[in-house]
Amino acid sequence: MAFLLAPLLLLLLSGSSPVVRATDDHGDLYYTTVATSSLKSNGIVCLGHRVTPPPNRTWVPVDLAHGPCSSSLDAASPSVTELLHRDQLRVDDVQKRLSNNATDDNEAPGAAPTSENDMYGGAKIAVRVGSRKPSMSTVSSELGIHPAATGGSDDPLLPGVVQTVVLDTASDVVWVQCVPCPIPPCHPQKDSFYDPTNSGSYAAFPCNSPACTQLGPYANGCVNGQCQYRVTYPDGSSTSGTYSSDLLTLNPTSSVNNFQFGCSHADQGSFDPQAAGIMALGGGPEPRPSTATSSPTASRRRRATSASSSSIGDGRVSSSRYAVTPMLRDPRSPATFYRVLLRAIVVAGKKIDVPATAFAAGAVMDSRTAITRLPPTAYRALRAAFMSSMRMYRAAPPKGSLDTCYDFAGVRSVKLPKITLVFDRDAAVDLDPSGVLFNDCLAFAANKNDAMPGIIGNVQQQTIEVVYDVAGGA
Repeated sequence: MAFLLAPLLLLLLSGSSPVVRATDDHGDLYYTTVATSSLKSNGIVCLGHRVTPPPNRTWVPVDLAHGPCSSSLDAASPSVTELLHRDQLRVDDVQKRLSNNATDDNEAPGAAPTSENDMYGGAKIAVRVGSRKPSMSTVSSELGIHPAATGGSDDPLLPGVVQTVVLDTASDVVWVQCVPCPIPPCHPQKDSFYDPTNSGSYAAFPCNSPACTQLGPYANGCVNGQCQYRVTYPDGSSTSGTYSSDLLTLNPTSSVNNFQFGCSHADQGSFDPQAAGIMALGGGPEPRPSTATSSPTASRRRRATSASSSSIGDGRVSSSRYAVTPMLRDPRSPATFYRVLLRAIVVAGKKIDVPATAFAAGAVMDSRTAITRLPPTAYRALRAAFMSSMRMYRAAPPKGSLDTCYDFAGVRSVKLPKITLVFDRDAAVDLDPSGVLFNDCLAFAANKNDAMPGIIGNVQQQTIEVVYDVAGGA
């Protein structure tokens, strides 16, 4: 398969989870001792951010669905069976798009952005969209400016309304619901609806604008001289409206002028009522910041106890802190996906015996797939090595796509073999214990065949900062 080298993907192992206690009690460099109590979902509390974000980067807190720091902890957590079922639907959708087997020209890659179809991987951020003229009181309270110091038309614009959006590295078009947006066809959301008529910085793109032209398959004609977009997801859900730009405020000190997004006036399907739309970070038609960082440092459902964060737009990172591997571009596949080449897997200090051809299809980094998918040849070798290292523990029945599970009843601690993923250019990434076991099972599954690209899921990305350097294009 012919690939083109594109920008670099940077990986940083940020340390072990504070709940999954990693020690070398047995004096073995290649194993980690984990307290079984830390593998349970009960009794987990949010401990806040584990690492203070550096001052030279823009960070946004991430709300992880069903995680200990989630703002929606009152929502019922889905069962493991349901999580794995929905995760498989996500994988099927990604693989469908990678195989160029889509049936609709404007069908978006990845699973539909619904709470039903993506309950595990629904990481969200809260941003402000638009701008507003301040009153005298808001100037004083929100900006710290004395009313006597302001005047007339020179009054500063304040950030607009808060909008909670789902992060997705396998979608191309950013969108939020916009007034007018009757319910139905729009879906309920927890935030106030964004009203472009109340924003002093909103603009709809003309139909002949470069921004409209670059929409490609997501273009949906022209209404009153304004560019229209439409995105259809694999389950039939869709969003459509006016392609626009406005001020995007990430935090009190960082904003993006003329941020391009879809102003949705009609939805079809069942969407997450906690979210106003999708923060699409795929590599497709829309322009992207030069660097985007996803740092899923808290488990979506269990184990990790830290708050998580996301960084967008600042490429000033020291490459010496990262394991660096090239991104891959296959001209026959959608540009949406960020692909890398997995070269080897090391278990308990030993490289598993897998021919290089088994990894030839590459692997996709995905923010919303949970469990990493490997070529069957590689998975069988990984499973055999893992089972050999875990032979002192009782086997348990499979759980959905996870076929290597254990019964740790009565066991106070588990001696886990360390697993390292080795990417192209010897970029070695050591997995946290939370990326090795999921619900007492080996947290990997097999694709249908070796020709299908693998998927690096967010369970393996836990505690790891992943930087997508997209400045060079592909």
